[in-house]
Amino acid sequence: MPTASVDTIAAAATPPGRGGVAIIRISGPESVAIAKAITKQSSIDPRKAHYVSFYDHAGEIIDRGLMLFFRSPHSFTGEDIIELHAHGNPFLLDALLKEILWLGARLAIAGEFSKRAFLNNKIDLAQAEAIADLIEASSMQAARSAVRSLQGEFSAHIHQLVDAVIHLRTYMEAAIDFSEEEIDFLQEAALQQLLKEVLVQFSVIETSAKQGSLLREGMTIVIAGKPNVGKSSLLNALSGKDSAIVASIAGTTRDVLREQIHIDGMPLQIIDTAGLQETHNEIEQEGIRRAWLEIEKADRVLFVVDDPILLQLPLQTLWPEFSRNVSSKPAVTLICNKIDLLSEQARIETRGEYTAIYLSAKYRQGIEPLKSHLKEAMGFEASAEHVFLARRRHLDALMRAKEFLLKAQSNLIERQSIELAAEELRYAQQTLSEITGEFTTDDLLGRIFSQFCVGK
Repeated sequence: MPTASVDTIAAAATPPGRGGVAIIRISGPESVAIAKAITKQSSIDPRKAHYVSFYDHAGEIIDRGLMLFFRSPHSFTGEDIIELHAHGNPFLLDALLKEILWLGARLAIAGEFSKRAFLNNKIDLAQAEAIADLIEASSMQAARSAVRSLQGEFSAHIHQLVDAVIHLRTYMEAAIDFSEEEIDFLQEAALQQLLKEVLVQFSVIETSAKQGSLLREGMTIVIAGKPNVGKSSLLNALSGKDSAIVASIAGTTRDVLREQIHIDGMPLQIIDTAGLQETHNEIEQEGIRRAWLEIEKADRVLFVVDDPILLQLPLQTLWPEFSRNVSSKPAVTLICNKIDLLSEQARIETRGEYTAIYLSAKYRQGIEPLKSHLKEAMGFEASAEHVFLARRRHLDALMRAKEFLLKAQSNLIERQSIELAAEELRYAQQTLSEITGEFTTDDLLGRIFSQFCVGK
C-alpha cells in the first residue's frame, strides 16, 4: 500500500537533554531544498558526511556539524532523508528545528517516520513494531529477539504459514471445481494431511511467539497474605535488594510497592501489598483496597503464610476472601515462609491444583526453586536462540487464526464439507496477514504508530 507523501516532516531523533551529539531527521520531498537553505550548500552528495555550518534565515550561524543525505528510495522511509548532526545542547537543537520548520517542514507526529517506511514498503508492520520493541527492550535477550523481528524473521515465518494456507486453499478450491474427477491429491484424505501439516507448522510459530511475548511483556506477580508473614522480605529476596522496609511490627506495608526484576531475561513485575486483615484504620483500609485491585490484575499471586499446617487446608478454606473478592481468578502459588523458624526444609510440593513452596525469604533459602517455578508456570524457556519478539496483538491474531484452522479441520473431517473448510482457511489467511500489515485498517495503524517516539 505505498503512498506518496506530499509534505516534509522533521523531528529530533535523539532523546531530550544534553549530550555530545544531537540528531535531527528530515524526510520528504523538500528535504534537500531545506538542507541546502540551512547549510548554504549548492549541492549535497548522497551517503557522504558533509561538515557544514547551520544558518538561520537571518544568516547567523546556529551551530556546526555533520549533514548526511539518503536519496529515495534508498533510505529508511523510502523518501529523501536528511540527517543533521549537531552538538547536544537543547537550545541549539530547538533553534535548528525551528529554522527547519520555518523553511517549510512540519513537526513529525509520533512514529511517523516508521509509518512512512511501512507505507512505502520498506518494512512490514511486524518489523515496524520491532523497532519500538528494540528501543524499549528491558533485557539483552529481548533486544536480540527484537533484532530478529526487525530483520524479518517473524514476518518470514508468517509469510511461510500464509503461503501454506494459500497452497491448501488452492487444492480445496480445485477439489470443489473437480469434484467429479478421481484425482489422488484432491481427495479428502490428502487434504486432511495437508491441513495437519499446516497445523504443525503453526504450532512451532505459536510457541516461539509466546516466548517472545514473555520476553517483551513478562508477567505480574502479586505477593499477598496476612500481616507479618514476610511478604516484604520475599519482595526483597526476589529483587535482590532492600526495596521494602522489613520489621517485626505488623502492618509495615500500607501501600503497593513495585520492583522490576528479570529471570533469565524474562521481565517480572513483583508487587508487594498491604497485609489482608480486618481493620478500622483508614490508611490500612485503603492499602487493603489497593491490594485487592492488584490481585485482580495479576498473572499469578504468591499467597504467603508462616505456618505449614495451614497449607494442609484447601485454598477455599485457607483464603476464602479470594473467591469472594476476585473475579478474574489469577493463578495462585502457596508460599510457606520462615522455614528457618519451623524446622522445615526448602522444597516444592503439589497440593492438588496448587503448588506449595517452602522457603525462608530472610535467608534466601528456596528462592531459586521459586524462580524456576515462576518460569515453568509461564512456559518460559531461558534459551531464546530462535525466538522473535511478539506483541499481544500478534498473539491475538495467532489465536484467532488457529481457531479458523481448527474449524476448517472439523468441517473437513466431521462434516466432510470442503466448501466450509475452504472458507475457514480464507479467514485464517486474512487474520495472519494482519500481523504483517498486508491486511489491516487505518485505525489499527494509528494505534500502533502512536506508541512510537516522535523521531522514529
